[in-house]
Amino acid sequence: MQAYLLDRPIGPDGLVLHQLATFPLGSDDVLVRVRVIGLNPVDVATTHGRGDFSRIRKNFEPLIPGWDIAGEVTEVGAPDSLFAVGDRVFGMVNFPDRGNAYAEYVTAPARQLARIPDGVSYETAAATTLAALTAWQNLIELGQLQSGQRVLIHAAGGGVGHFAVQLAKERGAYVIATSSADKRDFVLGLGADEHIDYESVKFEDALEPVDLVLEALDENHLKRSLRVVRRGGHIFTLSADISDQLKADADRLGILVTHHLVKTSGAQMKALAERLADGRLKPYIGKTFPFAQLPEALRELEQEHVTGKVVVVV
Repeated sequence: MQAYLLDRPIGPDGLVLHQLATFPLGSDDVLVRVRVIGLNPVDVATTHGRGDFSRIRKNFEPLIPGWDIAGEVTEVGAPDSLFAVGDRVFGMVNFPDRGNAYAEYVTAPARQLARIPDGVSYETAAATTLAALTAWQNLIELGQLQSGQRVLIHAAGGGVGHFAVQLAKERGAYVIATSSADKRDFVLGLGADEHIDYESVKFEDALEPVDLVLEALDENHLKRSLRVVRRGGHIFTLSADISDQLKADADRLGILVTHHLVKTSGAQMKALAERLADGRLKPYIGKTFPFAQLPEALRELEQEHVTGKVVVVV
């Protein structure tokens, strides 16, 4: 198979295409012929040696990055596998450990995958993985978002944000979304009840108290978000860098602040698949690249101006 190895942690330019053998299957695994790869900001960070790169790269040998895939099963590790040869599947493989997704074939634990519903494309499926799971686990699993609650979703036009808006509306929440002005119509079209242009308005000066915030930027933004959350409310941040001072401020205000690293879950992938099948959840794919241009796709994502998701067709 062809696969991209990150030979040096210098960013997307450190990726080099190689001819490699497929990885052996364990009894719980399936071999997937990858058709589409989904990309996320963590993919960019990994190519620069940030995030979990130092932990998953053992003895400094080259690494196959990536986690989000959609494709068809070509081999199973055991006769009683959850899937059969020919099944169309998608999922986030082994996150945050090695997913080895930048390849034509991926060996994946069957329990981490779900079937792609009939009528759903590989592109749509691959786009609905890490970002959608992040939104689900923060808002639904941990946040226990309820009908009628007010939720503020920052960066609502991005990968996680545009899924979060849809999931929050499904739960019956009142959704306030921040984004740049050029994404206003997009996020309102997803179902947001209010839009705030973060470039022209200070959101903390424009909002009544909210119950929950999904924050995706930095600590300064997180600090500002404390001003709009009611006592007993909850902020979920995608940044792991939460200072002791900010924690103390949150405690004083009676606000919970949680950083949750998304985890692989086949059961939750099935829940997402059900929503793709009936139209409750729709990923927006802002850019599509061929496999030969995967490094260019990462460079595009690195500019942070993409609406929705970036996918790579293998």
